[in-house]
Amino acid sequence: MTTPTTPQTLLDGTTPLTDFDDAWKTPGHGRRLRDLKKAAERVRDRIASGPRVVSVRTLPLTELPYPTRYAFNGLAFSPVPFVTMTHRAVLVQFLQKGALKNLLFNPTDIQASRATPYFERFASKVPKRLEPLLARQYAPLDEQLAEVGLRGADIDFVAFDHFHTQDLRSILGTKNRATAARYPNAVLLAPAVEWDEWDDLHPMQRDWFVRDGKLGVETARVALTRGDLALGDGVMLLRTPGHTIGNQTLFFNSEQGVWGISENGTCVDNWSPLDSKISGLASHCRKSGIDAVLNANTPEVAVDQYASMVVERTIVDRVRRAPAFVQMFSSSEITPSALAPGLAPTLLHRAITSGEVARPTRISAAAE
Repeated sequence: MTTPTTPQTLLDGTTPLTDFDDAWKTPGHGRRLRDLKKAAERVRDRIASGPRVVSVRTLPLTELPYPTRYAFNGLAFSPVPFVTMTHRAVLVQFLQKGALKNLLFNPTDIQASRATPYFERFASKVPKRLEPLLARQYAPLDEQLAEVGLRGADIDFVAFDHFHTQDLRSILGTKNRATAARYPNAVLLAPAVEWDEWDDLHPMQRDWFVRDGKLGVETARVALTRGDLALGDGVMLLRTPGHTIGNQTLFFNSEQGVWGISENGTCVDNWSPLDSKISGLASHCRKSGIDAVLNANTPEVAVDQYASMVVERTIVDRVRRAPAFVQMFSSSEITPSALAPGLAPTLLHRAITSGEVARPTRISAAAE
């Protein structure tokens, strides 16, 4: 596949951030962790004292089963093999040099994501009559956007925390026009390192990538990123490698303070395990001296994923009603289920609602 050349105009209005550049290059995992935490403290001070985004809405897409051993890196004391997760997209509206911009984070094509090898194998073992009990789909994303007054054509930016389970063909459209773009005016912010890696996956990566998920896609609006970006007022996209090589986390400053959106963890307990009520997490972490629990289906570099979770936890605010926990919103959050008794998160975010969604002014055909 051909790597797209990114015209600089696609990134006009964004600002490169260099706060973490030296820290990520620090030799030695212990030193790197300390340097990253110091850089995160500086970045946290800046975003927390700066402008806020205009609005935020979380948009639920699907509920799905997920292996317990992955969700808590094998540390939860439970015979239950699966937890239930709710996967959500996030709409963030913000100002970029005075202009309103719409960012859609993790707008997964749920139907196409079923071609992920792991999910294909899982589905092949489940009788059809039981599928509704294991997976639930919410209203299509275009309908949820319409409810807040937006269309696919109103989206300015699309990004994913990583490319596991993603199929970009319906997002970007295809060059042969066989598939139309859902977001025809949106720029995809894609970490170059993971975009390239998708073309030649290691055997240990293949289970979680849709093999042809970017085959033949229209690349004219793909912006390959190679570092951290401030997208506009109160919102930034920072690299958080480890879970995948190009993993990234969305941060924004809202009415409720600073939030982060990530799949490095599967619920608040992953970032605050010492205060978790999930059996096994707190006791193991106290004994081992670790204080972050990885979402570990394919941690490409586990020590970097741990460092990334420390960065995330340092930047965001504490939950006001439960200060032991942080405002890290799992893009796929574990939710209580009768199929997984005893494995509910200590605290659930469920949704983020901030500000009023600004609706674009439409000019009717008759008026034109």
